[in-house]
Amino acid sequence: MDPLSAALKISGSGMEAEATRLRIVSENIANARTTGDTPGADPYRRKTITFGSELDRTSGTKMVNVKKIGVDKGNFIEEHDPSSPAANAQGMVKLPNVNMLVEMADLREANRSYEANLQSIRQSRDLISATIDLLKG
Repeated sequence: MDPLSAALKISGSGMEAEATRLRIVSENIANARTTGDTPGADPYRRKTITFGSELDRTSGTKMVNVKKIGVDKGNFIEEHDPSSPAANAQGMVKLPNVNMLVEMADLREANRSYEANLQSIRQSRDLISATIDLLKG
C-alpha cells in the first residue's frame, strides 16, 4: 500500500477511536449527577477508555483502536441530602466519581485529536489529487 493511502487509513482509525472517546466523555458528563435507584445504592461510575494499536494485515500499517472501555474504581463523592430518594439512613447520598474538570479536559483533548486526524486526511487527499493532476498533465 502506498504511503498516502496508509496515512488515510491510519487517520481514519484515529478519528474512529476519538469519536468513541468523545461518546464516553459525553456519557460521563451527562451522568455526573446520576445517583443510585435505592437508598445507599451505588451511583453511576465514570467510564474510561484505553487505546491500543493493531496491525492491519492488508496494508501492513499499525491502526489505532479502542482496546478497552472500563470503569474508574475511584471513590464516590458523598453529599448530605436527606430529601433525596437515594439518601441512606444518615441522609448521605453517593454521587458519581465524575470530575467535570477532568471530563472537560478529556473532551477538549479528544476534539483536538479528532481535528488533527481530519486535517491529516485533508492533506493526504490534497497530495493524492496533486499527484493525479501531475500524472494527467
